[in-house]
Amino acid sequence: VQLQASGGGLVQAGGSLRLSCAASGRSSRTYTTAWFRQVPGKEREFVAVFFRGGSTTYFADSVEGRFTLSRDNAKNTVYLQMNNLKPEDTAVYYCAGSERVILSTRDREPAYNYWGQGTQVTVSS
Repeated sequence: VQLQASGGGLVQAGGSLRLSCAASGRSSRTYTTAWFRQVPGKEREFVAVFFRGGSTTYFADSVEGRFTLSRDNAKNTVYLQMNNLKPEDTAVYYCAGSERVILSTRDREPAYNYWGQGTQVTVSS
């Protein structure tokens, strides 16, 4: 499975962006897709996850209520809609995939074996 993240950019605080995680090689419905983000000098942190097989999603507390996930099966793509963006959301965002992640490991990098390249999101104040 190959994942490609896109959609990053520069936006003012309060604005919105939609990130895309396009998959090739297999249907995105067959594995769980997550988003992580990383700021230089800090560890990568969990943002959100979309479990395979259904519509179960979980979000980090820092983005709960502002970010949502959706899936377009025809395009084999998972979207991260980011609203009411804040300067602290500035980071490189990565999408990741896994067949083996479970609820208790949803926020852990080692649980994911497929990774896309990052896309930069910059939120100005």
